[in-house]
Amino acid sequence: MLETLDQLDKSLFLFLNGLHQPWADTPMIWITKTKTWFPMYALIIGFLIYHFRKKVIYVLLAITLTITAADQFASHLMKPTVKRFRPCSNPEIKKDVYLLVGCSEYGFISSHSANTFALATFLFLLAGVYFPTQRTKVGLFFFTWAGIVSYSRIYVGVHYAGDLLCGALAGSFFAYLFFKLLLRFIA
Repeated sequence: MLETLDQLDKSLFLFLNGLHQPWADTPMIWITKTKTWFPMYALIIGFLIYHFRKKVIYVLLAITLTITAADQFASHLMKPTVKRFRPCSNPEIKKDVYLLVGCSEYGFISSHSANTFALATFLFLLAGVYFPTQRTKVGLFFFTWAGIVSYSRIYVGVHYAGDLLCGALAGSFFAYLFFKLLLRFIA
């Protein structure tokens, strides 16, 4: 069963990674970089400060804990435990990978996916409670953003779709956990 899933994941990766276009290389490299999104993060923090005033410290702490937990789970627990080669370091397929960034050894689960979906899920849940009329817009924007950032990891050659899916699920789990914890402090 796992072998079949692994082969499907490799085939899907090679198909998606093979769709690359020269005009999209630079934007995808830009999208996949964490620092690219710092201005958006600053706007989110400003928005939260404006709306939550004195309680913002709890909200920002919960978001920080969410992303930290997702990132540490992905990078320091899953990757060294599972030891699944990234496509770009997998001897079976690395010669066929269109690689645009550096390549480390292990990639399951994707930290980019875990972190972006952690933030997207947390903000979606926050909007559902405190800005219910904006919940759909917030969800559409942030889940689309997380999906594009995650897809960029396939495009640049460093993750399988399974890495991304499991990262998204892990990030969403931590967001739910810390959001529920936050509600106990600011309700």
